[in-house]
Amino acid sequence: MHDPRELIASGPEAVRRLARRRHDLDVTALDAAHRGRADAQAEVTRLRTEMNRAARERRAGPPTEEEKEAARALRAEVQRAEATAKEAGKWLADLVLAIPNIPLDTVPDGDSEKEAVEVRRGGPPPCAAADDRHHADIGERLGLFDGKAAARLSGARFTVSRGPGARLERALTDFFLDLHTAEHGYTEHSVPFLVNRDTMTGTGQLPKFEEDLFATRVGDRELFLIPTAEVPLTNLLAQQTLEARELPYAFTARTPCFRAEAGAYGRDTRGILRLHQFEKVELVRVCAPEDAQAQLELMLGHAEECLRRLELSYRVVLLPAGDLGFSARMTYDIEVWLPGSGSYREISSVSDCGTFQARRAGIRHRAADGRKEPAATLNGSALPVGRTVAALLEQGARPDGSVELPEALVPYTGFGRILPDGTTE
Repeated sequence: MHDPRELIASGPEAVRRLARRRHDLDVTALDAAHRGRADAQAEVTRLRTEMNRAARERRAGPPTEEEKEAARALRAEVQRAEATAKEAGKWLADLVLAIPNIPLDTVPDGDSEKEAVEVRRGGPPPCAAADDRHHADIGERLGLFDGKAAARLSGARFTVSRGPGARLERALTDFFLDLHTAEHGYTEHSVPFLVNRDTMTGTGQLPKFEEDLFATRVGDRELFLIPTAEVPLTNLLAQQTLEARELPYAFTARTPCFRAEAGAYGRDTRGILRLHQFEKVELVRVCAPEDAQAQLELMLGHAEECLRRLELSYRVVLLPAGDLGFSARMTYDIEVWLPGSGSYREISSVSDCGTFQARRAGIRHRAADGRKEPAATLNGSALPVGRTVAALLEQGARPDGSVELPEALVPYTGFGRILPDGTTE
């Protein structure tokens, strides 16, 4: 049931059940394409059978002109039917690529973050909400951000960080990578930020979400800027067969992330929560399908550990089926407390994709019986730099106008406090 083709073969009720839980599925179009391909293939079979029968029944000796003409006409019909079947197959294949992953039965029903189920809270108790704690105001007052310069350079939804702000961002990425490689067992990678269409298709960004991607074309070469390091990290194993003794794979990388945010205009216009370009440290794990849920819990713990060591208040929620990402069958969101807006906001999504991405990207593993089967892939943010900076500024703000940073960052920043005049100590 985690292969979209198997979903089609399972019958219309299974498709309708998925559509009830996930609303980004056009059941009518899928059913029409399925029937269209079946009808086209049936017509090809009928015409080929007729052509073979005519050949068997043809009398001995050279064919007459009438027989030649009839044979030519039949061959032309077969060719037209084959072309129709090919087009019908392509239509169905395109629709199959747009079918989202199937939520696990343990995932709650619901359409939005409002139906998310809180699992637990972590870190210190959340401080009181306060309008004067918004990170945009703090950052500008301390000279950490320069939004006007970013607007001159690139337009809306970009930022320039400077001085202690830039230093804090660099410190966070080093801190996250050191934690994940030294203590959590991930192998660090430096990966391309531009990838091809096949790579984007393997992890599910294409073809459905092309409008959310930045693309570049030089001559006849088409490349996409990555929206997350999940894309190149997962595809490192594309078209490979993995041995059981090698599993699980655990990869991490720090990359910029580029997102058009085509459907997000008007949201989070203040500050650095929703930008076209931001940095993030990503985690990817690849394992046997039967181990995926255990690996999900492990990865969730790795992302939470970042927040615990940064002494940030947060909570973990389980997303409902209708709010899952396209490739995910189960997702935990970690939401950090932002007192400037008086709300918890997503800072990490940790997802179990089952075999969904592996089937698209051709990532297989050798099962115990020797058969080659799709592996399972998982991914999670640990963590995005901008949103972590926002949480540190808002939760670390002090009445005298300074910002206190957690002890864990001092070896990386060289300072533990940003003073009201923008200097550090």
